[in-house]
Amino acid sequence: MIIRRIPIFLRTFNAHILPKRFTGLECGIIPGKQCPDVEVKFENYLNRPDIDSWELRKALCELHGLDMVPGPQIIIASLKACRRLNDYALAIRMLEAVKFKCGHHHKTIWPYICQEIYPTLKELGVELPEKLGYDKPELWKKDDHHCW
Repeated sequence: MIIRRIPIFLRTFNAHILPKRFTGLECGIIPGKQCPDVEVKFENYLNRPDIDSWELRKALCELHGLDMVPGPQIIIASLKACRRLNDYALAIRMLEAVKFKCGHHHKTIWPYICQEIYPTLKELGVELPEKLGYDKPELWKKDDHHCW
């Protein structure tokens, strides 16, 4: 199900002429229900013991599509889901996506998120992308010779 985001003024004034699936009021994970509390929805969905890899990737993709930085509780739930599925690469990729979502506020939001999820990272044995060297290009080195 594709959820298209439309401006709020279209939702309030023209909601009666738009199909319900385009109003952005319906959840993709729980069809037919409105989601005023997105964090609780994602946290409950990611904490399910029977979640499989496809459902986890679908939830993370939908979470990344939202116009918000996920809170520490959602990140912890997704890290634990990645651990249950033994998918270390997805956990690192999710952390990279969260840092990217911080945008130009990454110097204030990212340290707070790291501080909150640090005990869970230690418990699960997951490293931050910076510790793995993913914050720089793979073959990056300082240019000592300025030829031009």
